[in-house]
Amino acid sequence: MSDLIRLDAVSRRFTLGGSEVAALDRVSLRVAEGEYLAVMGPSGSGKSTLLNVLGLLDRPDEGRYWLGGEDTATLSEPALAQLRGHRIGFVFQSFHLISRLTARENVELPLMLCGIAPAERDRRSQQLLGELGLENRAGHRPAELSGGQRQRVAIARAMAMAPRLILADEPTGNLDSRSGEEVITLLEGLNREQGITLVVVTHDPRLGERAGRRILMNDGRINTDSGGG
Repeated sequence: MSDLIRLDAVSRRFTLGGSEVAALDRVSLRVAEGEYLAVMGPSGSGKSTLLNVLGLLDRPDEGRYWLGGEDTATLSEPALAQLRGHRIGFVFQSFHLISRLTARENVELPLMLCGIAPAERDRRSQQLLGELGLENRAGHRPAELSGGQRQRVAIARAMAMAPRLILADEPTGNLDSRSGEEVITLLEGLNREQGITLVVVTHDPRLGERAGRRILMNDGRINTDSGGG
């Protein structure tokens, strides 16, 4: 399979208390189309910074990042936003749903931002919520939903633009064990059945062991890689 993600010697530095800290230190990584990768490591190891770079939410200070064969260093901010909106879906630990919007409206938000017509937005949101067992919750706001239901709405929103890549940051971290199992099973199903590349950041070794490939980060570097790439 071809690479969807390719990082070559990527570094990202921040200044903290007058000292420079390398959140990423010459990280090189390749992730194939359709791969299921778990990113693991202690707090401060660089996991979140790596996810931000992969998600085009942050630019590296050094090195290059190719997404789907496209050199992201050559792209303007509007072009990066368009690439992010069309190719990447995000699932966060804290859901990041908009409280005043219904489940359906939350799912439709990225479609609206990308200029999708109202009728198509409605069709896609109904289809996705139905596939995730939330057709009877479409008119509910986040406060009226359980944690597991909120995360399923977030997954539906992540899938709205049919992305090639899903980035999940501790997707089960705020859920009980049953809801967490349901959520990760949903994500794994998208990877297995639709061939979507899935990158999951997690502290949970049990969750990490489910992935086809695992990398362990420490001090901004990849210490171990279970295979692939």
